[in-house]
Order: sequence, then C-alpha cells, then structure tokens
Amino acid sequence: MLIGIIGWIILGLFAGFIASKFVNLRGDDPRISIGLSGLAAIVGGCIYSAISGSAVSSFNLWSLLFAGIAAVASLVIWHRVRRASCPRAKRPW
Repeated sequence: MLIGIIGWIILGLFAGFIASKFVNLRGDDPRISIGLSGLAAIVGGCIYSAISGSAVSSFNLWSLLFAGIAAVASLVIWHRVRRASCPRAKRPW
C-alpha cells in the first residue's frame, strides 16, 4: 500500500516539475505547482481506488494513470485561476 502511494506522489511531483517548466508562473514559486500536483496525485489515486473498489497495491497502472491525470488537471485549473486573478504586468514601452 505504501509503495502505491509513494508512486502517486513521485508521479505527481514529476508532473508538477515538467509543468512548471512549460507554464508562465507569473512570479510564483515553482514549488507551489510541484506540491499542488503531488497532493492532487494522491487525491486522484484515492478517488480511483474508491471508484474501482480495488485496494491500493504496489503497482497498479490504472491508478498511476488516474493520479497523473489528476495532477495535470489540478495544475491546469490552478494556472487558469491564477491567470484570471493576476493582472498582466504593464510594459514600459
């Protein structure tokens, strides 16, 4: 069980790291995105386990896939909300 949760966390942190390289963070610390995606991967994996009825195992490809999708979806939502709440910086020219 612990190995499955660690797998979700690693997958989420990796997805957050990759996403922080591609997205304009608008002055945010990249650790926010990485931590958020790790947390979302855990939540996504738990939701998959609850829906499918399967226990958390050492390696379940579908739960890892669902955790990765949840991590990416949370980052997309976070950056959309962040973009809407922060005004664009004024250009000096």
